[in-house]
Amino acid sequence: MTARGRTDTMLTRLFGALGWLGSILVFAAVVVWFVRSDLETLRRVLAFAGLMSILAYAAGQWRQVARAFERRQTRYGTLAGTSVVIVLAIIVALNFLLARRNMRWDVTAAQQYSLSDQTRRVLDSLSAPIRILVFARELDFPRYRDRLDEYAYLSSQVTVDYIDVDKQPMLARQYEVQSYGTIVFDYEGRVERVVSDAEQDLTNGLITVIEGVRQTVYFLEGHGEKEHTGADRDGYSTVSGALSLDNFEVESLVLAQQTAVPDDATVLVVAGPQTDLLPGEVEALRVYLESGGKLLVLIDPPSDSQAPEPDALFGLLREWGIEPGTDVVVDASGMGRLLGADASVPVVANYPFHPITDRFNLLTAYPLARSVSAATGNLDGRVAQSFLETSAQSWAEADIDELATGQVELNEEAGDRPGPVTIGMAVSAPAPSAAPAVANVDAEGDETDAEGDETDAVDDETDADEGETDAEDGEATAEDDAADATPPETRLVVVGDSDFATNGVVGIQGNRDMFLNIVNWLAQQENLISIRAREPEDRRLTLTADQQRRLYWLSLLLVPAFVLGTGVYTWWRRR
Repeated sequence: MTARGRTDTMLTRLFGALGWLGSILVFAAVVVWFVRSDLETLRRVLAFAGLMSILAYAAGQWRQVARAFERRQTRYGTLAGTSVVIVLAIIVALNFLLARRNMRWDVTAAQQYSLSDQTRRVLDSLSAPIRILVFARELDFPRYRDRLDEYAYLSSQVTVDYIDVDKQPMLARQYEVQSYGTIVFDYEGRVERVVSDAEQDLTNGLITVIEGVRQTVYFLEGHGEKEHTGADRDGYSTVSGALSLDNFEVESLVLAQQTAVPDDATVLVVAGPQTDLLPGEVEALRVYLESGGKLLVLIDPPSDSQAPEPDALFGLLREWGIEPGTDVVVDASGMGRLLGADASVPVVANYPFHPITDRFNLLTAYPLARSVSAATGNLDGRVAQSFLETSAQSWAEADIDELATGQVELNEEAGDRPGPVTIGMAVSAPAPSAAPAVANVDAEGDETDAEGDETDAVDDETDADEGETDAEDGEATAEDDAADATPPETRLVVVGDSDFATNGVVGIQGNRDMFLNIVNWLAQQENLISIRAREPEDRRLTLTADQQRRLYWLSLLLVPAFVLGTGVYTWWRRR
């Protein structure tokens, strides 16, 4: 062999080794990428060295490469390889774009992988950073991440830390953690603990730590109202528990035994009184409203045309611009059949614009409801707004006795009112007496100071002059404070039905959320007006023993037999 031949052989072997080396280096770079993504420098060095080796091999063996591409098999292989590279490039490009614009779709029926509207609103209302600490075993962390990462994704104010209780017992002791699975919300020095990973419980803990204090909702008793502790079909225990989850204390109030509504009453609920209120009770409610109180009145229609009405209570409602109707609403739209109800249960699907129904899109049902309308007369600028209206196929039936026969029709000549019929109205207005009362108290205090200064003036004329000057300054300051202060606002809601929030009916679509939204609007907590999280539906398929056997043999024999038969038939046809 000549020297030139030996040189060509050595170069061929060298370039072949470079080809193999380049392939190995590129493969190693891919492995490092998957195994140790943090070693970015090493990955780049391996990839660069491998590509350079492969290019050197291609440059040194270009004749062999060109001859190889002349073969048909090589051309087909190259075409297939190019197609694979193009598909991979498209996938990488899509992955790059989606990583920068993270978009997700929840196609489950109950939206169980999406946070509720209530949670979104609460997170939007955060004005300061909040720290969420998950105290659990390390192997349980993924279960909590599935939910809490959604909270952090929606708000930059949320930080989630996962603490292994066994590895950091001192931190667990600092937050008084007693059990695994405790989630701690730390917000502006306040701490709230939750032992659950359900969205409703997590959001309730979030609301509690943000609000800081629990407000009180009183339910009036003594006139046959619905009991907030009642667990029967007509009780309010379900919505009472829901109010507790929304950070409210729920209490009973017998107003006949007191001279006034308690000072800590955030909202007072009168749920379906069967008898009228005493004059002293009505006067207490009047003073409460005029001082900036928040009142919810749920009134059912009379059982018949001879049944007495709570005229004293109705008189107070008229003073605030709402007139209860003496009728029963009939809904002939047929929507009630979707809920298994008849025409005596009006269903509301479309809501007039109001903060209570903002973004509310669920059906609500109101068994045996009466109409409410805007009152006329001298109302001092109090304007009632409708937020619940039935469909255009409904009407307000004036003949209540005829409704009992089950045969009713719209008769405007007899006093019936065609739909849509309003069954819920709300009033918000500046409190008439709250602002002046504050001013009077300040004025009396200033007068007392002035009188004291005048008494001192008998002994010392100079001190009197200084006292008068101080008094004038105090009066000016009081006037400025009174001018700058926002006057308290009175809020009143009247719904022509109290049954929609009872235990037997509150589970219908949006009834629970509607009641809670009304209370939260009255409590001036608009950020909590929303559609709350739902429990995931149980979609398990229950099979009998016979059905299980059929399914077993179907999957074990029939499906494989079908595949085998198709193959045999195809083989036979090709022969």
